[in-house]
Amino acid sequence: MRGSKMTTVQLNLVVIRAEDIDRAAKFYSILGLEFHKHRHGTGPEHCASETGGIVFEIYPPKQGESSAGTRIGFQIPSIDAVIAGLEAAGARIISPATDSPWGRRAVIADLDGHRVELTEPH
Repeated sequence: MRGSKMTTVQLNLVVIRAEDIDRAAKFYSILGLEFHKHRHGTGPEHCASETGGIVFEIYPPKQGESSAGTRIGFQIPSIDAVIAGLEAAGARIISPATDSPWGRRAVIADLDGHRVELTEPH
């Protein structure tokens, strides 16, 4: 056998684009994410957070590029407390927090228009 083969697929990277990466990092920090600035070679400076083996990065947009159509989701311990902080930071509530088969769930729009699904498990 030639080395080991990965038997399952696992998401490990999500990248969004934001007009102001510092403002976006501050916004997502309300969820409990901790960001650090990075730059790879001659690429642009960006903010990165790693949790649970997944890297979440915020890059400035390239000319004509947007990730605003991307929908992302986070599982969080207390949806009501987080929603209040996100609203104060400028989030727009798309779907208010309600109970669902997956737990308490809400959808918000961040400052750059990304739809963000928040779920508090049962």
